Amino acid sequence: MITTKSLRPSLKTVLKASTVAGLAAVMLTSGLPARVSQSFAEAVKVEAPSVPSFANVVEAVSPAVVSVRVQSRVNPVSEEGNNFTFDFNGRGFDDLPDDHPLKRFFKEFGPRGDDRAERGGPGRRGPHGEGRLRPTSQGSGFFISEDGYLVTNNHVVSDGAAFTVILNDGTELDAKLIGKDSRTDLAVLKVDDKRKFTYVSWADDSKVRVGDWVVAVGNPFGLGGTVTSGIISARGRDIGSGPYDDYLQVDAAVNRGNSGGPTFNLSGEVVGINTAIFSPSGGNVGIAFAIPAATAKDVVADLIKDGSVSRGWLGVQIQPVTKDIAESLGLAEASGALVVEPQAGSPGEKAGIKKGDVVTALNGDTVKDPRDLARKVAAIHPGTTVDLALWRNGKSESVKLEIGTLPKDDKEAAKSQDDQSEETQPSSEQALADLGVTVVPSDDGKGVTIASVDEDSDASDRGLKTGEKIVSVNNQEVKSADDILKVINAAKKDGRSKALFQIEAENGSRFVALPIDQG
Repeated sequence: MITTKSLRPSLKTVLKASTVAGLAAVMLTSGLPARVSQSFAEAVKVEAPSVPSFANVVEAVSPAVVSVRVQSRVNPVSEEGNNFTFDFNGRGFDDLPDDHPLKRFFKEFGPRGDDRAERGGPGRRGPHGEGRLRPTSQGSGFFISEDGYLVTNNHVVSDGAAFTVILNDGTELDAKLIGKDSRTDLAVLKVDDKRKFTYVSWADDSKVRVGDWVVAVGNPFGLGGTVTSGIISARGRDIGSGPYDDYLQVDAAVNRGNSGGPTFNLSGEVVGINTAIFSPSGGNVGIAFAIPAATAKDVVADLIKDGSVSRGWLGVQIQPVTKDIAESLGLAEASGALVVEPQAGSPGEKAGIKKGDVVTALNGDTVKDPRDLARKVAAIHPGTTVDLALWRNGKSESVKLEIGTLPKDDKEAAKSQDDQSEETQPSSEQALADLGVTVVPSDDGKGVTIASVDEDSDASDRGLKTGEKIVSVNNQEVKSADDILKVINAAKKDGRSKALFQIEAENGSRFVALPIDQG
C-alpha cells in the first residue's frame, strides 16, 4: 500500500543527486513533476603568482622626468656663384639677367612681401644677423634639485640656442644651459621658476648589480612620458665613444627621444642616464647603454659649480698591452698601458716617462688597460701628486709626478692609435726575411723606412705597411737593418720570442710585437 508520505523523496535522497539529470530521475521515480532549472559555472579566475610591480616607483619619479625641446639658429641657404650670391629668399636674384630662367621662375613662384619673413627672411632673423630659431632636436631629462637644475645628454643640447622643458603635467618652461661636457655626453640645464620641483637622487653605484630590475623613463618619439622596464645586463661596457667609456648595459626598451632620460632602481634612485643604443634598424633591440650614476654625479657637480669639467692630465699617448707585447717586454700579464710617446711639455714628460714604458699602477691601484688609466687620471684633481708604477727595461720602477689639467682643445689625455698610413714610398731592397719586411734608411735619419711587406708574414698580419717607419726595437733606436738585427739577436739570447717595434706613420706612433724566433 502506497501512502502519501512515501511519495515524497527524503531530503537526504535529493541531496545525494549530484547532477541535474540525477535529480530529475529521483523526481520522476517519486512521481513528482520534473521541473529542472539550468545553472551556470563561475567565470574563470586564476590566482597568478605575485610579480614585482613598478607602479609605486613610476608614480613617485614621473614628476621629476621632463621632455627637453631644443631650438637652433638656422641661417638661410645660399649658393655662391662666380659674381653673385643668391638664396631662396630672393636676395641676389636681381643680379641675374632679366631673361635668365631662374629670375623669371623666382618672380613667378617665389615668396613676395611678408612671405619672405615667414620663410626666414629679414623680418625673422635673430639679433646681430643670426638665423631664425627652429626646432632641431628633442630628448629627455630629469630634475636633481628642487630649484630647477636638471640633467640631460650633451648630444641633445649641444647645438641649441634655446631650450624648453615640458613637465609631466604638460607645463612648458624656458631653460638655460649651465654647462656641458662632450667627453661624457652630459649637460645641465636650469629652469628659473618660483615652484619647487620634484627631484630625484643618485644611486650608490657600488650596490648596482647585473640582474637588478631597472625602470627607464623618457619621451621616445615625442609621445610623452613613457615607462619601460628591464634588468641591468652588464657593467663597464666600452662602446668606443670616448676615452671614459664605462657604460651600464640595460635591456629596457630605449628609443629615439629617450636620450638624457633616467634609469631608476626600485628605490626610485637614478642608476644611469640613457645615452645610446645598439641597433641595426635604429629601433630598440634590447641593448641600451646608460652613463653610470657615479660618473654622472661628479661631472654634473662640476658643471653646476664651474660650467665645465676640470680633468687630470698625464700627457702621454698610450696603447693596450697585448699578449705578444707583454711577452716581448717580459711582462707576466697582458695588462697596463704602453706609452707610445710622451707629449712635449706634459706632466708625463717632465716626470721622465719614456716611450716603451708600461704604466702598471697609479697610487698602488692596478691599471688594467689604457681606458682604465685615462679614467683614473681624469678623476684626479689637477695639481695632485701621484705615484706611478712603471715597467721599464724588464724591471719595475716608480716615479712621482704632479697631475696637470687637461687642455680644453686637447683631444684626449690618453688615447690609443691604431690607424695606419696607406701611402707608399719608393725604396731600395734590403731584406729582413725572418720579419717579412724590407727596409731602407730614412731620409731624415730617424729610424728606417719599410720598403715592402710580405703579405704572408707576421708583419703583414699585425698591420705593418709600406712607407711606415721603424724607429725603435725593444726601446732602442735603430737607423739601419743591422741595428734591428743586433737588437733582435740580443733579445733571443735573453730567451725572448718576440720583439717590440715602434712604428711611426703620418698619423702617429704605435707599438707592435713581432715574433723573432723563426728560422
